Amino acid sequence: MADVIDYQIFGDDLQLVEIELDPGEGVRAEAGTMTYMEDGIEMQTSTGGGLFKGFKRMITGESFFITTFLNRAQSKSRVAFAAPYPGKIVPLDLTALGGKFLCQKDSFLCAAQGIEIEVAFTKKLGAGLFGGEGFILQRLEGDGLAFVHGGGTIIEKELAAGETLRVDTGCLVAFAPTVQYDIKFVGGFRNALFGGEGLFLASMTGPGKVYLQSLPFSRLADRILAGLKSQVGEKKGAAGIGGNVLGKFISGD
Repeated sequence: MADVIDYQIFGDDLQLVEIELDPGEGVRAEAGTMTYMEDGIEMQTSTGGGLFKGFKRMITGESFFITTFLNRAQSKSRVAFAAPYPGKIVPLDLTALGGKFLCQKDSFLCAAQGIEIEVAFTKKLGAGLFGGEGFILQRLEGDGLAFVHGGGTIIEKELAAGETLRVDTGCLVAFAPTVQYDIKFVGGFRNALFGGEGLFLASMTGPGKVYLQSLPFSRLADRILAGLKSQVGEKKGAAGIGGNVLGKFISGD
């Protein structure tokens, strides 16, 4: 049974969740997500269920370790975890959601001690000419609170039985296990080369709840990288023009 924790979310677009722990209570998180903790909080880092689970997370690009933050004090104490990029933190009450929920590998932030965090599904995407990231899901299982994070605006969809929604794989945050999902390739060389959209879509079929994000980190990183490359190119071009003018001046042309 998971610990019953209290929490408060601070901020708007750069959010932080502060967890209040009673004596003996704990919260689990990926290594490196903690922002601050009060006196009495003790960190315990482990593989989160044996070497096999640790290696399974590692080969999918996740941290090998899960860190548990335990309150060893005789009074309440707090620990906080920050979202890694602009967006929203979504609290998931697994008790109300049927005890299980699936989330993208980069979405998980933290969860009450007692909730199991496992790799549920892995699929390699976009091999070859166009690159692309793997589609990796984590299963959150238990009867307490878990917290996931999405970039930009969070959209909550309640799919009816048989209702299908096609989603860019990067925009998927989390969804109920009752939702059937499949990864489909969007054919057509013209679409691939000039469309500007991903080559792979997640087909989600209800019933069940789905959380989407408007700004995946991969899309944000691509825009930043493109802007940096553009600036570097402009500076090189300006330097080249300046060098040619200076060379002609020195040579007397």
